[in-house]
Amino acid sequence: MTASAERAGIFRRRPSPAELNADSAGTLAQALGIVVTEVGDGFLCGTMPVDDATRQPFGLLHGGASAALAETLASIAANLCLDPAAEVAVGLELNANHIRACRDGKVTGTARPLHIGRRTQVWDIRIVDVEDRLVCASRLTLSVLPVRRD
Repeated sequence: MTASAERAGIFRRRPSPAELNADSAGTLAQALGIVVTEVGDGFLCGTMPVDDATRQPFGLLHGGASAALAETLASIAANLCLDPAAEVAVGLELNANHIRACRDGKVTGTARPLHIGRRTQVWDIRIVDVEDRLVCASRLTLSVLPVRRD
């Protein structure tokens, strides 16, 4: 993506964070406490608490919870780049490198596109702790499919 494309904005629709959070009612995102906080011109941000629902038995943020945050944010962002009446982006592959342990507080994820194509999208997701230290570096590849009309 060029710098000019990022400045111009990548999203075809710009719902508010409140609208996006309402769409997550009853989903894994709600169960984990994931909240979209910002929809920028070239990124989407959200937070997740580090609490009993997201920790593993040793008291650390569970890698699966970090992966869920990464995939949630990038999937939402990817679909905002599409016409929802015609296309949907679905995850193909998620990579997550767990860099630093986190025991409490909250983490913040930021999803930014690496590639927005007609048939695939690739998103980079950085998750940081309250001190802005990198906790997890992720990449999500999505397939862009036509909406099924069954």
